[in-house]
Amino acid sequence: MIAPNPTTGLKPPPPPARPWTNTRIAGHVLMALWIVAGISLVAYLLGNLEKPILEALLPYLPADWATWADARLETHEFDSFLERYGAKYVEGFLVTLQIVGLSLLFGALLSIPIALARSSTWKIFSAPAYAYVYFFRGTPLLAQTFLIYYGFGSFRPELQSVGLWWFFRDAFYCVVFAFSLNTAAYQAEILRGAIQNIAKGQWEGAAALGLTRPVTFFKVILPQALMVALRPYGNEIILMIKGSAIAAIITIYDIMGETRRAYSRTYDFQAYIWAAVIYLIIVETLRRVWDRIEARLTRHLKR
Repeated sequence: MIAPNPTTGLKPPPPPARPWTNTRIAGHVLMALWIVAGISLVAYLLGNLEKPILEALLPYLPADWATWADARLETHEFDSFLERYGAKYVEGFLVTLQIVGLSLLFGALLSIPIALARSSTWKIFSAPAYAYVYFFRGTPLLAQTFLIYYGFGSFRPELQSVGLWWFFRDAFYCVVFAFSLNTAAYQAEILRGAIQNIAKGQWEGAAALGLTRPVTFFKVILPQALMVALRPYGNEIILMIKGSAIAAIITIYDIMGETRRAYSRTYDFQAYIWAAVIYLIIVETLRRVWDRIEARLTRHLKR
């Protein structure tokens, strides 16, 4: 609301109407087309949910509607895509969660010593850590996965002699191993940047109290650094969830693996639409949960 002039009490004149230029018209037309396309896509996908929706609503419908719904369920043959492959998508979803969860856990454990080595003034520690981070951040995750799965497979006799072939012959273990090494490099840089963001006065204050450097790091510096790194960590988790689709290329039946199998049997493009919807739901749920966690942990910083 526009406040009146304190001297005269009169309101200023309204702003002139925006003219309908060609650019504005084209923008509204494109937006309308996107809205129509979105509504059509949702309606198409909901067509696969007609049977479970009718079954769920049947006890709560009025008598006339219940009769119609019951007759439709008996006379109409439902053979939707979700009925055939919905359970497979659930299995793929669980596999994706296992891959991402284990990779992030092992990567987080590995990132702490790498971040410490990267921050060290001793070249014997910082140089290998730098090379590790440089390689895994500078090469594609797909290439890293192939190097581990197919590369180590070339050394089967050697691995069998040392008792490690059982690990590298399993695609699931290779994927978790590759993803863990990859995310460890990113998490190490996130953690290193967060640690360097902590003021040096924290170290000096802890030293004045007689605390050793390891105690200072784990009790004083690391908790504050993790708070600074919360948002980048959330972004890394989201990237790992989307990047986990690479696992399908080496015969892992995660979400994308089940999607490829379903499409190869039906040639129905909605297989990939449902995969995109599942990934979108996972990412959006994680984003909201991470916002809650961040708000909870940083509540003392709000004024």
